[in-house]
Amino acid sequence: MNILMKLKLTKREKYYVGGGLLLLVLFLVVQFVLIPFIDAKERARRSVAANEKILKEMHSLSAEYRAMQGGSLDIKEVLAGRPKDFTLFSFLEKQAGMVGVKQNIKYMKPSTSVETGSYTESSVEMKLEKITLKQLVEYLHLVESRKHLVSVKRISVKQTKGAEEYLTALVHLITYQ
Repeated sequence: MNILMKLKLTKREKYYVGGGLLLLVLFLVVQFVLIPFIDAKERARRSVAANEKILKEMHSLSAEYRAMQGGSLDIKEVLAGRPKDFTLFSFLEKQAGMVGVKQNIKYMKPSTSVETGSYTESSVEMKLEKITLKQLVEYLHLVESRKHLVSVKRISVKQTKGAEEYLTALVHLITYQ
């Protein structure tokens, strides 16, 4: 303001210059103090939200891991409870006889065993021809069990040509030993 006093300005001009300086100071405060503060606050909010999402995901993965560890203990118990001479091939054949689809088995191909961790995965691919939907469901219900640790890995079902009431099913079943 001392500089303004040395200049010969009218009272009205001094108000304009003072108002301009006030606007300039206000602009500088907004530009270099308020906007960076708001930006930092928004970045912190986004960071907290992202970290909360990561924490929730880690929590769900932790729960899934604990469930899998529990499942691993179940697998050991199931494997210990199965007969020592258990084979997937003979099990599937026996269950087919129980449901009455043994004569409908076109082929059964046992696959080579694959090691998955501390267990060995055995699989059998089988083709069932001219079976009804009811027979297929009953068979799958019998073979896919936690008790024997057998599950369907892949299945393909289509209608039999010429006999639309019957199905042809290609089923890939697995178990662990």
